[in-house]
Amino acid sequence: MYTLNDLREIITKELEKKEYMQEPYSLFEPIQYILEDGGKRLRPMLTLMAYNLYREDIEKVLKSAIGIEIFHNYTLLHDDVMDDAELRRGRPTVHKKWNSNVAILSGDAAAIMAYKSIEHCEDKYLRRAIDFFNQVALDVCKGQQYDMVFETRNDVTEEEYIHMIYLKTAVLLAGSLRHGALLAGAPEHEYKALYDFGGYLGLAFQLQDDYLDVYGDVAEFGKNIGGDIVANKKTYMLIKALELADPATKEELWGWIEKKDFDHKEKVEAVTRIYDRLGIKEVAFAAIDKYLEKSREILDKIEVPAERKVDFYEMLDEIGSRKK
Repeated sequence: MYTLNDLREIITKELEKKEYMQEPYSLFEPIQYILEDGGKRLRPMLTLMAYNLYREDIEKVLKSAIGIEIFHNYTLLHDDVMDDAELRRGRPTVHKKWNSNVAILSGDAAAIMAYKSIEHCEDKYLRRAIDFFNQVALDVCKGQQYDMVFETRNDVTEEEYIHMIYLKTAVLLAGSLRHGALLAGAPEHEYKALYDFGGYLGLAFQLQDDYLDVYGDVAEFGKNIGGDIVANKKTYMLIKALELADPATKEELWGWIEKKDFDHKEKVEAVTRIYDRLGIKEVAFAAIDKYLEKSREILDKIEVPAERKVDFYEMLDEIGSRKK
């Protein structure tokens, strides 16, 4: 069994090879820039961890895992353009450091590179692996579209929001786990269970990001705090606040949502105070814990020796601790 630190080191060393670099370097330099930022590398970690539940020869799945990480970063390149985000992991986003055209074209190149890497697997698994990943990739696009549509709506429900983040965020985590287990030769019911495990994990993860956008620290979060508030993003925090607010508080909140000319710092502080009064932090914690518990229940039923699942339980604990 490999430890989490072992797997992080293996992933880092593989990425440091920069096998994707080729001419014209100006196309691939932005990809190198976003990949070298590091991040949590959660998706390739999950791929290797799922594979390692069943087999030890993880070098056979490593390039596929790296492909999933490249795909994830491709989505970030495009998402940052669509959101006009200024920071990613504490550094200027690619479209701010270069420009939007560079971010879009380099993102396209990254997507192609990702598929070339994901295809590194035994022939007997290739067709299913690609079919599964195609569905994941399409779901991510659907989730991003819902997210953009929600920006123009003021009646987004909690159910709609959970569906959107499931597609935009959770399915790639779920797909990473299924991919690793599939290539390890796991039984169908097991790789399907791991997909479900990852889905709930992804929901918890995104709800934490919603929370951290309000209550996090820039140095740790890697993004400007309050960005979702400034942009009136229909996050879980805002949806629950509108649902739970009394008429006077709801009017106050809508006043900030509809205000066109405002000081960013003042708006973030005012909306955060409303969240504090409504206990939205505790509501978010309860939702995060609910999805983590659903993940844990599925993990309990995965039919491998308990010691092989230790790192999965540790990861659940680690993700849960992000909200503290």
